[in-house]
Amino acid sequence: MKNKKLFTEILLSWNLNENKREMPWKGEKVPYKIWISEIILQQTRVQQGIKYYYRFIKSFPDVKSLANATEQKIFKHWEGLGYYSRCRNIIASAKFITTKLNGKFPEKYEDILALKGIGIYTASAIASFAYNQPYAVVDGNVFRVLSRFFGIEVPVDTSEGKKKYSILAKELLDKKNPGVYNQAIMDFGAIVCKPLRPLCGACPLQIKCIAFKKMKVNSLPLKKKSIKRKERFFSYVIAEYNNTFYVRKRTTKDIWQGLYEFILIDTKQLLTETQLLRMKISDQLFGGDNFIITKVSKTFSQKLTHQTITGKFFHIRLANPLEIDAYSLISREQLELLPFPKFIASYLKD
Repeated sequence: MKNKKLFTEILLSWNLNENKREMPWKGEKVPYKIWISEIILQQTRVQQGIKYYYRFIKSFPDVKSLANATEQKIFKHWEGLGYYSRCRNIIASAKFITTKLNGKFPEKYEDILALKGIGIYTASAIASFAYNQPYAVVDGNVFRVLSRFFGIEVPVDTSEGKKKYSILAKELLDKKNPGVYNQAIMDFGAIVCKPLRPLCGACPLQIKCIAFKKMKVNSLPLKKKSIKRKERFFSYVIAEYNNTFYVRKRTTKDIWQGLYEFILIDTKQLLTETQLLRMKISDQLFGGDNFIITKVSKTFSQKLTHQTITGKFFHIRLANPLEIDAYSLISREQLELLPFPKFIASYLKD
């Protein structure tokens, strides 16, 4: 595979002279802050992640403060980011670092990789950015840049593809300045070699780019698998009694574990107001004539990695309190302190 040395030289030159991308964690050397930024950016756009990063670091400036915070407070700071397993892993790793490592973030790549929720990409990013260790990052931006420039048509989501890209990324890495190189290639993929409408006309790598020469820019990189999402229908009943609301914490091993929700009716199709009133569950839960429906929301939808959640919110006013397991009465003021899934939080903000 030709032009490896040229690729690295041109990329670093572009980074030095043309890369104007600004991010609050760029150039950061504190491993804790790098870790938090990288976890936030998993499955999250940079512009959305920035405000969460600022708020998170302000409330939890170091690993000890994070380890000592309540789970509810941490989840509240994460509210709206989704993929809450990331947050649970952060909590577990912060406690491990504080109790087992005396609060010192690990320096060795293998020890960083051993932390819960940290994979090869994140460990490489922390090791190279914080400690200038020669580990190449390989994320979506890197896959795209390498696939297009070198004309690689092996799917990125196969074992062969992951191995091929990993080896190539290591060969291209500037061993003296791995952190600078890693940031450069990620920035290049984000602002020049973009997924859609890449700036090929202004690309310094264009002259040797195989995808550009063969007019395959829009088809690379290749993926073999397509995600099949399960359809689920949630009807949330916001049951109000004397200005308090019934809420529970999701504790089962399902989506949104550890977050809070209103009374949930999980069905095979989306309920209408008439269907809710006709359901036997209305009598069982709400006592027949014990309630009136005061408002029905529009339909909301949220796509998760393997599921699509579609649902509505039914506001009801109760004449008498309910006897319903797992749910507790919460005041309006208390609601604002609880972490809800994005599906619910977005509706409450509306």
